[in-house]
Amino acid sequence: MNAARASVRDLVARYGIRPSRSLGQHFLIDPNLARAIAADAGIEPGVRVVEVGAGIGSLTVALAEAGAREVIALEFDRALLPALREAVAELPTVRVLHADATRLDWSATLEGGPWTLCANLPYNVGTRILVDVLDGVPAVDRMTVMVQREVGERLVAGPGAPAYGALSLRVTFHAHATLVRRVPPDVFWPRPSVGSVIVTLERRDGPPVPTDPARLFPLIDGAFGQRRKTMRNALRRLEVPAADADRILREAGIDPASRPEDLSLPEFAGIADRLPA
Repeated sequence: MNAARASVRDLVARYGIRPSRSLGQHFLIDPNLARAIAADAGIEPGVRVVEVGAGIGSLTVALAEAGAREVIALEFDRALLPALREAVAELPTVRVLHADATRLDWSATLEGGPWTLCANLPYNVGTRILVDVLDGVPAVDRMTVMVQREVGERLVAGPGAPAYGALSLRVTFHAHATLVRRVPPDVFWPRPSVGSVIVTLERRDGPPVPTDPARLFPLIDGAFGQRRKTMRNALRRLEVPAADADRILREAGIDPASRPEDLSLPEFAGIADRLPA
């Protein structure tokens, strides 16, 4: 065991920390990977960073040491705060906040900007946090996150890919997503039973389609509510009469027998634009 990993384990032992399965906690214990993630996120002097699920500070330290102007380290688990504060005690640019990222007042927390979100996201709420930030936190213009492999593949998937779905389309609406690297399980404690990946999302200057999200996303969510069904059936589940469904789809240039997983964001937008108000 190298010295850095030994120091992490010493910190864990001294504070009697036990990872919570219910909170999806898997602590990053490899400092080399932490530094690589900071580099993947483009952290350099002047960058403001918010970290979700700072845990015991392995990534937090790397972000600060990369030269970030400010690091806000959010941690929900009160039991971890003493160890986290010790880990960053000599890093004046780090501010530790006890907070639930699923309930956070982001606009009050992230003053100035722009901000980069960089995190080893908790397994149980990571997707929800990403969607919340994409939908409602424009101050965050870049995200570099470590997530379960299955989630990461959904974030970057395109039409026809096995992982493609509603989440993929929501990401495409807001951002350009890239799978940066695959992560072995032995860099975590405890070791997870699933693989992880690092994904970077760069927020778009504006959505690639002009369709109102309030019209677009109910259609997408409904279409993927029952995978492998046709778009004709998807519209009927949205209470569009069968005759109207076929007409709307054909006007949008879509075969009514097409399946949701084969359609691109512009194609969904073309359908949404033709749905009755």
